[in-house]
Amino acid sequence: MTQNRIAMTFQTDRLERIDGSLTALEADLDLLIALTQEERVELVKMGDKSRAFCEKALEVAEQQAGLMPRDFDIDAFRQDHLALQALRPRLSRMAHLMQRMEDTERALGSDIMAAALEVYAVLKVAGKDKGVDDARRELASRFSRRRSTDGSPPPRI
Repeated sequence: MTQNRIAMTFQTDRLERIDGSLTALEADLDLLIALTQEERVELVKMGDKSRAFCEKALEVAEQQAGLMPRDFDIDAFRQDHLALQALRPRLSRMAHLMQRMEDTERALGSDIMAAALEVYAVLKVAGKDKGVDDARRELASRFSRRRSTDGSPPPRI
């Protein structure tokens, strides 16, 4: 192989530990919710610049509780604020780990694709009359631009 950006092997015990950790993490994060795309669009956003505004608003609401409407739940406001403060550093760590996992997946896929292209190139050049025509044709189908019988484009590999 001419490209080998990453070389790794997962031992069975390591995969079992990872899966166990993920199961425990999923159980501990059972409070998390999933929004629909429509809900994501409709929600009022709190960006980085709004953080100080929200903290000050909570402080004012607590100090001026008598001014707030009766149905305004200061405790829920405080609870959401504390939960977000607890969640953010963990989200940052998970995002960093997720990015590394995606980069590793991309590098492994690239190594595999580069090796597969090398195999195909060798078969195209050196495989003639060596009994590998069927294998070469099968690999060549990856680059076929023909449409399937139902008119849909061929699957991307």
